[in-house]
Amino acid sequence: MNIVQKSINYLKAISAETISNAKSGHTGVALGASSILFAFFKDHYNFDASDSDFLNRDRFVLSAGHASAFYYTLLSMFGFDVSLQDLKNFRVYGSKTPGHPEYRMTDGVEVSTGPLGQGVANAVGMAIAESIMEERFNTVGFNIINHHTYCFVGDGDLMEGVAQEACSLAGALKLNKLILLYDSNNVTIDGPLNLTNKENVGKKFRAMGWNVVKVANGNSYNSCTRAIARAKKSGKPTIVIFKTTIGIGTDKEGTSAVHGAHLTPAELQAFKEKLKVKESFYIPSDVREFCMATTRRGKLNHEKWNQMLAMYSSTHPELYKSLMAFFDKRKINFERIVKNVAKYDGQSTRKINHYALNELAYQCPQLIGGTADVAPSTQAYIDNAGNYSYGYKRGKNIHFGVREHAMAGVANGISLYEDFITFDSTFLSFSNYMLPAIRMRAMMRLPILSFFTHDSLKVGQDGPSHQPIEQIGQLRSIIGNVVYRPCDYKELVAGYEICIKNSTPVSFILSRQDLPHIEKTFYDGALMGGYILEENSQKPDIVLVASGSEVNLALLAQKELLKKHSVNVVSMPSLEIFEKQPANYKAKILPKDAVCFYIEMSNDAKALKVMPKNSYLYGVEKYEHSGDGETVAEKAGFTVKALVKFVESKFNAK
Repeated sequence: MNIVQKSINYLKAISAETISNAKSGHTGVALGASSILFAFFKDHYNFDASDSDFLNRDRFVLSAGHASAFYYTLLSMFGFDVSLQDLKNFRVYGSKTPGHPEYRMTDGVEVSTGPLGQGVANAVGMAIAESIMEERFNTVGFNIINHHTYCFVGDGDLMEGVAQEACSLAGALKLNKLILLYDSNNVTIDGPLNLTNKENVGKKFRAMGWNVVKVANGNSYNSCTRAIARAKKSGKPTIVIFKTTIGIGTDKEGTSAVHGAHLTPAELQAFKEKLKVKESFYIPSDVREFCMATTRRGKLNHEKWNQMLAMYSSTHPELYKSLMAFFDKRKINFERIVKNVAKYDGQSTRKINHYALNELAYQCPQLIGGTADVAPSTQAYIDNAGNYSYGYKRGKNIHFGVREHAMAGVANGISLYEDFITFDSTFLSFSNYMLPAIRMRAMMRLPILSFFTHDSLKVGQDGPSHQPIEQIGQLRSIIGNVVYRPCDYKELVAGYEICIKNSTPVSFILSRQDLPHIEKTFYDGALMGGYILEENSQKPDIVLVASGSEVNLALLAQKELLKKHSVNVVSMPSLEIFEKQPANYKAKILPKDAVCFYIEMSNDAKALKVMPKNSYLYGVEKYEHSGDGETVAEKAGFTVKALVKFVESKFNAK
């Protein structure tokens, strides 16, 4: 048996044993795709296991995240900080080998994956980021940025809509450094793939502008490595279609029964005997040496790159200085942004955000983003910065097309590439399309600015399909995602600072309609999530709490209520940030003896969790008809008269 086959046999044996030891996992892909990823790691993957964040490394995304045990075994074999003991702890609570790959949890893992298709969009984002860096910093003789983005996918990945949207975009942008490694085993959990999918994948990808490489025997190491080599030479993004047998070598090979199964002790023993593997969780010295030769090559490539970078610093000092400063967020002056956008106060928050975003872009060369074909409406674009395209990779605005699913996943991928600051944008009512990717970015703590406009019933004549009643609550329900609904420019920029300094995604809820100038808004208070905007008493009878476009309504209602009661008004741009404040601060803003009312054109009840027990929600309980915005808001009860009546009734009944 040659060393290649022996290495693959041990890869299969350890992967299968890892899953069986946990009594949970996905044996089918671990065995069926072993030759694909071993060939990739051994012959093509440019990495340095001693410095897995090395800038010019290849990026690898395991979009088929259920293949994690197999991935962890490869990382262990090739010298990353994943031990055989870690493999024994697969899926154990708190281990560095969780059930699906997790960003910042396991050495070598570039992105959290699991929800199928998301990793494909992440990989497209990484490839976009690589092309930006390549265009910006490479010069003749100095390819400072020169690497590929690889993404391992299965049949399930490519059935997901987010993957199809992302692949269509990648083809349009001609991302030639992007390679999909497609494990085509024609089996899904429910049975044969042809139960649900009869398309010709190769023709489909060619139609989207991709290069297609087919491998008839994806269980052949030599065939796999030759195919990947061909893909690297393409001028287009490439999908390599490897025809494989799921669970190869087991009694259930080629069937859905092996997809998510673990081998019993008897099945595992019989399987290992076929492979001529006797040991348990063991890598023979010759296999280890064979793999480590590649690991040493990667370290040597890194050292050569460092030498080239040193020469680059001498021959191109300004470019080198720009490269070193490219991802520096410490220099962002948020006070300057506030000062420069103050003159736009009194306009809609979508317009104010346009100017704030441009101020941020002036300070941040790493800022890039775009919209789902609604830039003129959301106004989330950078002036005079050009549109990113195959012909102009210095453009800072990305036309994502009508692809909200992919837009959010691609933005995640760009952000993951060495701390880019990214933004995406659409109407609030369409944020639903983005929720899976927003959830993943929240888990990974990615500083991404999402701008959702047309924030309330005042979208008016667009009708109920565009009325964002549930969406604010849905965004707030995502753990780790921060929602900012600003009433003016100060609160808006405070959300920027929270996002970038705290490395957390922020969803901005912005108005289409102009908002009036409001006195006494407070930047530092907005950084706390909520603050007293208009204080009538230190021990008020009533506290009116509002966000965004409803803050002015609260102020107008206060004037009426003051005839009978002591009333404070609180601006609450972010419930999530306010909730994290010390108890004494929250008690000062929302005294427990006061009757509190949260006013917002949504049906989100999260405020009742944050506010004192004797609190009420003044929100929206049904969709309204199409009509002009003011009429729709009036019919929903968002008038001073209706609000005052509601407050009086609840206060008198307490």
